[in-house]
Amino acid sequence: MSKLTVHGAKAASAATSKSDIVVVPLFTNEDLSASASQVNTAAGDVLQRAISIGDADAKLGKITTMVGSGNIARVMSVGCGDRASFNLEAQLVVTAAVSGVLAASKAKNVMFVGDTIADNKVALAQFLEFLGRDTAMACYRYTATLGTPKPGPTLTKLTVAVDSISAAKVKQALSVGATIGNGANLTRELVNLPGNVCTPSYLAKEGRALGRKYDKLSVSVLDEKKMANMGMGSLLSVGNGSDEPSKLIVMKYDGGPAKQAPYCLVGKGITFDTGGISLKPAKGMESMKFDMGGAGSVFGVMQTVAELGLNINVIGVVAAAENMPSGCATKPGDVVTSMSGKTIEILNTDAEGRLVLCDALTYVERFKPAEVVDIATLTGAIIVSLGHEASGLFANDDGLAESLTAAGLASGDEAWRLPINKRYDRQLNSKFADMQNIGTGTAGSITAACFLARFAEKYKWAHLDVAGTAFQNMQKGATGRPVPLLVEYLRQRAG
Repeated sequence: MSKLTVHGAKAASAATSKSDIVVVPLFTNEDLSASASQVNTAAGDVLQRAISIGDADAKLGKITTMVGSGNIARVMSVGCGDRASFNLEAQLVVTAAVSGVLAASKAKNVMFVGDTIADNKVALAQFLEFLGRDTAMACYRYTATLGTPKPGPTLTKLTVAVDSISAAKVKQALSVGATIGNGANLTRELVNLPGNVCTPSYLAKEGRALGRKYDKLSVSVLDEKKMANMGMGSLLSVGNGSDEPSKLIVMKYDGGPAKQAPYCLVGKGITFDTGGISLKPAKGMESMKFDMGGAGSVFGVMQTVAELGLNINVIGVVAAAENMPSGCATKPGDVVTSMSGKTIEILNTDAEGRLVLCDALTYVERFKPAEVVDIATLTGAIIVSLGHEASGLFANDDGLAESLTAAGLASGDEAWRLPINKRYDRQLNSKFADMQNIGTGTAGSITAACFLARFAEKYKWAHLDVAGTAFQNMQKGATGRPVPLLVEYLRQRAG
């Protein structure tokens, strides 16, 4: 995969640049800007002709590509709709459309004429971040287990020409976006890997590799013996049926003041989920390699935070296990003791994510965290509720919930809050233990969150159920969500 470099330039340079493609935004009822007109002239008037015959127009997200001349091999117009309606959602439509076409093209060197995108410097920087992020993500291709990978994107240089902010500011905004995109791509790569490659031990190795890459990031791994000594009977019960040993991976980023309370991210890392003794149907089980999407997002966020050098302390914890049936596997009706001392009656071994997360949530108490967010592909019920558009959000603190919601909106990586309260929580009452691991059959996403809430009573906590957003299907694969949301949340917390 080619490495993308980003640059800023003066708007006037667009017409003289030696670019494979020059991208020109079009707005409804607006003439071409001075720089766009110069590009049109340098390219042989192709853009104006395309507009005059109706091939190119300002319809939101519409892409039209034209053969140019001279230094400009091709001109590409992108519709931005009405200026008054060019909000965050519209910007994301444009950046997704542009980046997708650029990644699919043979272009290596692209110039984007950005002088008309926004008069407001903040809005322009936001757009540039989206453009950098979406371009980096569009250039991702999975090749790890392909014998003969197909040629991937060739794009290596993206330059934005604009006068309202300096070239350095343009480059900075694009670079931040590309860094977030690269973090999401790391998440996608880990989540896309097959279960026989991406095991708990593999995740532990990847965590240590991240720790070696960044000076402010230290990594430790708890093996099954250490977890047993700490009383993590719930987490360990999930991996009982597997030959793959479970791991607890702890990544500490020390970017803030030494005495600053850390922000903790806890990821569900079920590297393959058969359902255990409560075996899943064979059809579609191959997609259960995606069940470590929460863990994958923690890796992506930790890389991004370290790469950006955020002034904040962040601890990422990944609870990794493989859920398999065998003679040693945990059985429905078994009772296990969690690290907190609370006992759990396991009525369904396919509700395993909450069993690894609850011990990880107890573990992070030792860090006296400012806030804790867990991320998990936890329930199919959340897809029934929210589809593939928004992640489910649950929290025991309104301020934290509002911050995550705002971060989701600002990043275009939306989350929607659902309730947790005693009316739902009582579904977890058990005759044979302190609680059971599933409810009575309704509101499955909510009762799963209620279960986790019982282990997060000593700090501000939120839960993101990303079963509908972390991946789409076997063909499309992992999405990289909710890395953009979480990075935006931590950037806001870092000020």
